[in-house]
Amino acid sequence: MKAVTHVHGFQGRSPGHDLARGSVRFAAEVVTMVVITLTLWSHSILLAIVALVVLVGLPAVFSTPGDRPGGDGPVAVPGFVTILILIASLAVGVVCAWLIWPWWAATVVTALCATVVFTEQPRWRSLRSTNRHQSATPSR
Repeated sequence: MKAVTHVHGFQGRSPGHDLARGSVRFAAEVVTMVVITLTLWSHSILLAIVALVVLVGLPAVFSTPGDRPGGDGPVAVPGFVTILILIASLAVGVVCAWLIWPWWAATVVTALCATVVFTEQPRWRSLRSTNRHQSATPSR
């Protein structure tokens, strides 16, 4: 009998793309998008909308080839750029949480983002490796 090597249609997941790590990262990304947008909303609705488009658009457009199980973004970037995009959004989200939310909510956001930094280590090691970039297929 042949072993099944795929989960939910994706064959051979990249490091850090398992359900647990991906869920933590997704939750943190959604929370940071919400808190950043809410923080800017009181200053400028247009700025909040632009920030949301940037927060969604950057990782959708710029990605490291072979990193995402669902396919690569249209613009290929080195792994450190993918890491920096995530770290920047998490950091800004934490700062915004402390600016507008009560201490207990900001603490939860901070803990969630710190958890992402911890759980992302296998993926980040893979993104930083030179072998990954040499064997990666170019983006379409």
